[in-house]
Amino acid sequence: MTRPISIADAEHYTWGDACDGWHLLRSPDLSVVQERVPAGAGEVMHFHKLSCQFFYILEGEGTIALEQQEFALHQGHGLEIAPGVLHRFCNRTLQDVVFLVISRLPSHGDRVDL
Repeated sequence: MTRPISIADAEHYTWGDACDGWHLLRSPDLSVVQERVPAGAGEVMHFHKLSCQFFYILEGEGTIALEQQEFALHQGHGLEIAPGVLHRFCNRTLQDVVFLVISRLPSHGDRVDL
């Protein structure tokens, strides 16, 4: 059934150090998740075998570390991560960062932590 969705009624999960995620769209070929990472928190370096991801910052600033470089992303900016690329998202600021993770092929269950 097609209907509007928000984090108020989306499936919620927690990850890492007090981080939140909400499944806004889950289909066999596309996933859209809104996530919140508090100040100083982040995730471990990992990669996805098949999933291509696009991170888009809604509020705040986040850092994506890749194999050989880092990108500070501000509100309104995004970055694509290809399958097989080592990466991690972290918040090095004093404020929460809120962002979308849009994945071609769902990334949950496709993740390999290092």
